Amino acid sequence: MPFQWTNRILPRAILALTIWLLVGGAAYAQAPFDRLAGQWSGSGTIDMADGAHERIKCRASYDVLGDQKKLLLNIRCASESYSFDLRASASYSGGAITGSWSEATRNVAGTISGRADGDRFQVVARASTFAATLTLVTHGGRQSVAIRTQDPQSDIRGVSISLRRG
Repeated sequence: MPFQWTNRILPRAILALTIWLLVGGAAYAQAPFDRLAGQWSGSGTIDMADGAHERIKCRASYDVLGDQKKLLLNIRCASESYSFDLRASASYSGGAITGSWSEATRNVAGTISGRADGDRFQVVARASTFAATLTLVTHGGRQSVAIRTQDPQSDIRGVSISLRRG
């Protein structure tokens, strides 16, 4: 039995695993938005410029379009004194993410650009008077979103959110 395992089964198992990694890994890299699709909800904190921290509740929706290289997203969050409604449209090509965004409660809009690497998205959102980084990491049914402003005049410094699919 050990001879059969090492000479027949093990090489086939390694070949099958290699093919799965090459084909599955390539598909994973070519369509990074597919793991985001659906409805998500959760909570986190918002860090105010004055040093205060507030609990925040959020809902997110991701619509993956066509060939899974286009994404529409909406993240709505609210705390006791702050809320935002972030919408974006993004496209993926060769590891790069580009698109546009808007925030409805402040009537601000701009562009996004960045990279997708495995389960991690790192983008910069820019407008004429505003810039922020957005990092989104998805592991199965869990997701973390971190938004950090680069604007010293902003009333917030950042937002950290943990979401669950559902």
